[in-house]
Amino acid sequence: MANDMTKGNPLKIFIFFTIPLLIGNVFQQLYSMVDTIIVGRFVGVDALAAVGTTGSMFFLVNGMILGITSGFGVLVAQKFGAKDEIGVKKAVASNITLTLLLTAIITIVALLVKNPLLKMMNTPDNILNDANTYITIIFAGTITQAVYNMSAGILRALGDSKTPLYFLIVSSILNVILDLVFIINFKMGVAGAAYATNIAQGFSGILCLIYSYKKFKILRLKKENFKVELDYYTKHLKVAIPMGLQFSITAVGIIIVQSAINVFGSVVIASYTAASKVLQLVMQPSISFGVTIATYAGQNLGARRFDRIKNGMQIMNMVSIVTSLISGAVLIFFGRYFVTLFIENPTPEIFDYAQQVFNYSAAFFILLGFIFVYRNVLQGMGESFVPMMAGVYELAARALVAFTLPKFIGFTGICLSDPVAWIAASVPLMMTYYRKMKNIELENKEEGMA
Repeated sequence: MANDMTKGNPLKIFIFFTIPLLIGNVFQQLYSMVDTIIVGRFVGVDALAAVGTTGSMFFLVNGMILGITSGFGVLVAQKFGAKDEIGVKKAVASNITLTLLLTAIITIVALLVKNPLLKMMNTPDNILNDANTYITIIFAGTITQAVYNMSAGILRALGDSKTPLYFLIVSSILNVILDLVFIINFKMGVAGAAYATNIAQGFSGILCLIYSYKKFKILRLKKENFKVELDYYTKHLKVAIPMGLQFSITAVGIIIVQSAINVFGSVVIASYTAASKVLQLVMQPSISFGVTIATYAGQNLGARRFDRIKNGMQIMNMVSIVTSLISGAVLIFFGRYFVTLFIENPTPEIFDYAQQVFNYSAAFFILLGFIFVYRNVLQGMGESFVPMMAGVYELAARALVAFTLPKFIGFTGICLSDPVAWIAASVPLMMTYYRKMKNIELENKEEGMA
């Protein structure tokens, strides 16, 4: 069911839109988490390290796909908010065309650069073959990620965050079953985990496409809908390319950190992998708030309800702060217990490494929440340059810390790379939002006086 966010109580809208989105994001995390858990427990620590060391490479490609498809959804949301049915059809048609084209290009490039990347990241020889096998299969299935994220993004742009959740739950269960069958029964190792992920992700994408066509008349496209003027493609790319690059820039920073971690050996890699999976899980509320505020801002921008955007941001900021404090507490007091999900009988050394990551990250979790909220509200309003540059600042800060501090303070330097990067990204995003809103208020005041 479509959801008009240009009217009604913002907090109520946020709650009902975010909860299914959050559950969906958590289930989406289960794809990689289940792979990691089953590989770590049934194949071994080296196999866990192999899957873990490719995590940044996976995020590089998946992040680009997610950023692009999210960017394409902005124009759909704006046309829907403006009650422009023809515009929605054209925006969706051009969305589909561009998604398929860019996914093909990204897949080819990813398969070509995977081997050089693994070597550049100082991947240890004892896990190199498994890492290469896993990431090759994942990259070959990039289209499955693209189909789901594109169709889910279109549904969310119309205010429907529940349907993608339902299909994701089904495919997550399928992923668990396939993981167990491929890894335990068929002894396929890391390859089995990768195949399970692609099959399950593709299943959820197909379900979303079928549902969209059957349930939403506005999404039943005809051949003529794909005869879209150049302006639609330009508007899509203006928002989507910076968003995709923003995710990729962040991923490059993570690859740099992974390169610095890899020199510490398999035990540290496995510890950091487990800690990273826990971090990804507890940051899902912030990610969900970001998607919510982007859709909310996009629809209200289309309706020229700038007052609702300002009011909504005030409410979202308070929600984000409270949630970040709770997430940080979970990391500090319960994070070590999650580590046992990924590694059977972890050593005290593994616990110590993981807890260091949790403690330093938790102290700066409020800033991480602000990054998602301010970055996405700006993107929902069509502002793409500063969010992309914030990613550049984040990359520079993360790289600087990862390759300097560990020489003086060891693994603690690795733990500080994320917090410093979050500071570097959050400040320009917040400054840009408040400056943009001030300019909008001045323009409205001048129009009222004219």
